[in-house]
Amino acid sequence: MKKSILVFLSILLVCTDSVMAQGTLSPTDFEKKINTLQPQLLDVRTSREYQSSHIKNALQADWLNKEQFADRTQYLDKSKPVFVYCASGGRSGEAAKWLHDKGFTDVQNLQGGLSAWKMEGRSVESVTNAAQLSVTKYAELTQTSGTVLVDFGAEWCPPCKKMEPVIKQLQTDLANKFVFVKADGGNDIEVMKNEKVTAIPTFILYKNGKEIWRKQGIVELTELKKRITE
Repeated sequence: MKKSILVFLSILLVCTDSVMAQGTLSPTDFEKKINTLQPQLLDVRTSREYQSSHIKNALQADWLNKEQFADRTQYLDKSKPVFVYCASGGRSGEAAKWLHDKGFTDVQNLQGGLSAWKMEGRSVESVTNAAQLSVTKYAELTQTSGTVLVDFGAEWCPPCKKMEPVIKQLQTDLANKFVFVKADGGNDIEVMKNEKVTAIPTFILYKNGKEIWRKQGIVELTELKKRITE
């Protein structure tokens, strides 16, 4: 009898933990917890939807593009809360379950999605229509003497955000050793097409006007230093 009770309690505990780890929050509670917990906030809609409007500080990974979603979310911290949302809650509900199954310990979905968020009068941001970096200007920046490192990235890209402190440290450690060029992976589309950049972040290194190295994804500081100084 005691053994049966212990088994029942164990099952109940597992179920309770599962509910706590993967839940749905109203816009009010979602906003409160964003302000208090400062979780990893993830917009799982397409990049076009994201650029139209999104919650401040949200990262973006398209749930409908499974390869992209898996690639970008691998750089999130599994020990920290992840709050997800989409347009109405359907895609983000599926994404929340997927993340939970992959080992993320606390995943919360926005009930009703961004539509419900907006209907309650909560603020959103949009990506400004900044002027695109032209192919001609890109060539002018890279086809020059010396060493030029180009970073194709975006504010809303999880691995790009992870690379920010690395690039900052690189610029400190190798000051005056190279020129750094930042290309916006969400805006500078023509340059990306011309340079055959299909995913971000992508780093391209030029020396005396010639491309000598490129890599997509996370790059260690030591590797960047080696490539620039060799």
